[in-house]
Amino acid sequence: MLGRKTDINDAMWIADLLARGLIKASFVPEEEIQELRSLMRTRKQLVREQTRHVQRLEKTLEEANIKLGTVISDLMGASGRRMIEAMIAGERDPHRLAGLAERTIKASPKALYDALHGRLREQHRFVLQLHLQQWDAIDAAIRQIDQRVAEQIKRMDAEAADRQPPFRELIPGLCAIPGVSFLSATAILAEIGRDMSRFPTAGHLISWAGLCPGQNQSAGKRKSSRLRRGAPWLKTMLVQCAWAAKRAKNSYYSAQFHRLRSRRGPQKAICAVAASILTAIYHMLKSGLPYRDLGVDYFDRRSPEAKAKRLVTQLAKLGFAAQLQPLAEAA
Repeated sequence: MLGRKTDINDAMWIADLLARGLIKASFVPEEEIQELRSLMRTRKQLVREQTRHVQRLEKTLEEANIKLGTVISDLMGASGRRMIEAMIAGERDPHRLAGLAERTIKASPKALYDALHGRLREQHRFVLQLHLQQWDAIDAAIRQIDQRVAEQIKRMDAEAADRQPPFRELIPGLCAIPGVSFLSATAILAEIGRDMSRFPTAGHLISWAGLCPGQNQSAGKRKSSRLRRGAPWLKTMLVQCAWAAKRAKNSYYSAQFHRLRSRRGPQKAICAVAASILTAIYHMLKSGLPYRDLGVDYFDRRSPEAKAKRLVTQLAKLGFAAQLQPLAEAA
């Protein structure tokens, strides 16, 4: 429908359409889902802040010429934590600091000694202790949120209707999808809920999440366009799951990513994988069926004529002319 020019007339026009029932209502989940969504979003913000403190810890160590992050992947792991606490306590000997590392660490003693050999001053110790205290406080808050989320899910399952599946069954079912963990499954359900009747098709859910490209067409030509904003909390979680899913062996998502990356690039390929994961979640929640992977050879099992045509086209781009003939006729 065509609109008018001024904002006041547009507002009157939209109000008239709404009064006549010509505008679809926005997706507003139930109050209990909104509470769970708020908890999961707060948890994600705290995790981001916790990551910032780890980065500031590493920056403070590098100012003291201590390259601990180059030999230890997790500064807040068992080995890194003991070394940082020893530095705060006043330990300066690199050999003693290196001896605090776990035996399972991949770095050699020589590499640990070289990384821990620096000039740590009192100012550095103070800043390290400050960031470590902040990290511990945020970690305690995250554990409180996890406990509250578990209580919220238990209460929601107890108050759920007879036909609604409980969260304690839906979350392990979603964890069967490659790349989806218990935490990510909980966050996804907190964003979309468990009732898929509000979305007529999986495409409507993908469009609401913002994982489909926008329409940018002029003079009959389609131009490149970015993804819509959609639901940013859900979209970022699905993209994280997609990066994990593309590393899964013998998985459809891995085959889909590598197939699209060569033509469209890694960013668009990973968004396509995220849309596929959301499509699977939609059908699982709507039908109640378990997840079934299509297999890494899904695209090879499709029409052999289309695959042969694509290979001939690739040979033509390389400067070769190929003519295909079935084996029975060739014999």
